[in-house]
Amino acid sequence: MAEETETGFQLTGSAPERYERYVAPIMAPFVEAVVDAVDLFPGAMVLDLACGTGFAARVAAARVGPAGRVFGADANDGMLKVAAAHHPRMYPDIEFTVAPADQLQYADDTFDAVVCQQGAQFFPDLDAAFAQTARVTRPGGRFAATVWASMDKSPYFVAQQRAIAEHGGPEAAAAFAAAFSCTAERLTTALRRAGFQQVTDREVTFGIDLPPLPDFAAGHLSALPWGQAIADTGGQEALTSAGRTVHDLLRDHTAPDGTATVSFTSTLVTGVR
Repeated sequence: MAEETETGFQLTGSAPERYERYVAPIMAPFVEAVVDAVDLFPGAMVLDLACGTGFAARVAAARVGPAGRVFGADANDGMLKVAAAHHPRMYPDIEFTVAPADQLQYADDTFDAVVCQQGAQFFPDLDAAFAQTARVTRPGGRFAATVWASMDKSPYFVAQQRAIAEHGGPEAAAAFAAAFSCTAERLTTALRRAGFQQVTDREVTFGIDLPPLPDFAAGHLSALPWGQAIADTGGQEALTSAGRTVHDLLRDHTAPDGTATVSFTSTLVTGVR
């Protein structure tokens, strides 16, 4: 079962492993963009905030080299266990710690860079989270985060919401829609309040190639709290049906073999401590 709690986006059971598998294709270009935005250098100290299964942490570790260090913090222990299992050993060590974003256990002025890939929209207290982020970032250190832009800019998510509403009900659909409510203005205002300077925001769009949609869409839903709500109510059959709904709504984007190329848009915000 997966649920949202006071600590934000939560997955339990086998869902974190499915998250690693099914979310990766969608996240990959945005992970590169958020890591690019902090201008990493060999030997840098980096924090992946709300790291999930470690997508950004792994990219950062490859860039900072053997002299660098990378840390990942997330409120969900199950996600961190998957992150540790998928950590490539040829990179510098990545130290994963269970911690919500507003209760970081690192010393002041620890990190040269902090990245947050698709996590800030789930922080219960964004100001408190960014205050902690500022505290652990060194003067002159860089911060970058992405959140999904307005849902209507990502056709896959529009289809996904329709499927969630149809098979999981209005409460699940409303909870899903809330994940798209963190605006650029809200983020940049919170960053400035926390003491970040040179704050910027822009939208980043990528066309992403997805595996055959009937199976992928159901698998992807199973890795998310809202898809788990569908499974909890109607079982695997309902989840499979929801996947078919996503596929049907995206037929215009789908090739004869079922694969699809769909555009996704995130808001990317940056700041300097």
